[in-house]
Amino acid sequence: MSYFAHPTAVIDEGTSIGEETKIWHFTHIMTGSIIGKRCNIGQNVVISPKVVLGNNVKVQNNVSVYTGVVCEDDVFLGPSCVFTNVTNPRSAVVRKGFYLNTLIKKGATIGANATIICGNEIGEYSMIGAGSVVTKSVRPYSLVIGNPAKHVGWVGEYGNRLNFDKDGYAVCWESGQKYLLQNGVVTRVS
Repeated sequence: MSYFAHPTAVIDEGTSIGEETKIWHFTHIMTGSIIGKRCNIGQNVVISPKVVLGNNVKVQNNVSVYTGVVCEDDVFLGPSCVFTNVTNPRSAVVRKGFYLNTLIKKGATIGANATIICGNEIGEYSMIGAGSVVTKSVRPYSLVIGNPAKHVGWVGEYGNRLNFDKDGYAVCWESGQKYLLQNGVVTRVS
């Protein structure tokens, strides 16, 4: 076995788990899920069938990642964040054939207790504030907070807020990376 799984973890047959991944206490990895290399799956996590987690994804405690969710590389899922896969669930109506997909792009962070409504895309390196309720897609590098989540600023790849000058440039104080904001779109330029 090229990954670590705590003895209390349940890993169904038919899963794919990458090298150096760690799976902790009371976690259930279901058939058909794909987990990349160097992931860390916290305690009391459920990874449903056909979920895809890229490399270096961090899933904190008490997260259920439902069918239809795809996380690209370097995604962070904060403690107790919530995903949905049906917009109008009813106990007496089976909608398994109507799951909506949710794509979490490379480097995005979802804060603790945030809720992500299905059918949306969370842009690369965006940051969802703790407790936020995301009801629509989020642009790359965007910082969103609240219920419903609203855009309140921009963050760089290190997760620090970006303050753009009059020419549309910002430099991350920690990494030195330079960004350009044009027409509501942020791109890293160096």
